[in-house]
Amino acid sequence: MDEPAPQPASRSGRRPRRTLVVVIAVLVVAAALIGVGVFGLIRGPGAQTGNPAAPVSSAPTRTSPAGPPASPTSLAATSDPEAFARRVATAVFTWDTAAGYGPSDYIQAVINVGDPSGNETPGLAADLADYLPNTAAWAQLRTYQTRQWLTIDTATVPSSWAQALQQGQATLLPGTTAYTITGIRHRAGVWDGKLVTTVEKVSFTIFETCQPTYQSCRLLRLTQLDNPLS
Repeated sequence: MDEPAPQPASRSGRRPRRTLVVVIAVLVVAAALIGVGVFGLIRGPGAQTGNPAAPVSSAPTRTSPAGPPASPTSLAATSDPEAFARRVATAVFTWDTAAGYGPSDYIQAVINVGDPSGNETPGLAADLADYLPNTAAWAQLRTYQTRQWLTIDTATVPSSWAQALQQGQATLLPGTTAYTITGIRHRAGVWDGKLVTTVEKVSFTIFETCQPTYQSCRLLRLTQLDNPLS
């Protein structure tokens, strides 16, 4: 299993470390040319589809337990960009209010595989905070023993990313890429003594840097939920 090992911040040794700000600038150019929506990347996750504070539906859709409590777990290191994107997506959407942890614990598990320089950490933390319920919503969801998980349908590099790389090849760190994830978000909880669930389609884009810059992939940012790159 690969261990993260940052390489020098720039290929020449003279240029300063690049951050995802460069990616944003490149994608804005691409959007002007081919109509790619980058509103979510610029703003961060922002408003979600649906209300994270809302309890699960009162209409039961399954009658068996959703599984054991989902505690925050370390993401296994990998140099495979798609495998890493899938692991990140799963970690972002997997939580359990009855497991004895809070939102910050699940957020930290993902931040641990973030940009080792720390340049992207504040933005990534803000992205993740908008993907999970806040503390007040978490307390409410705990009364329903609510848990969440994701079924991934597709993980693909957006067609717009090739043009973004072409536009920013002199400034993007080698191995930087994007994966758009589509899937189904599941929530399960107990309502009036009955196990009930809801399902909802979701999509978003993950930005990451892998080899040759890092031996193992590292997470940069997330787009707004349901506003991915295409």
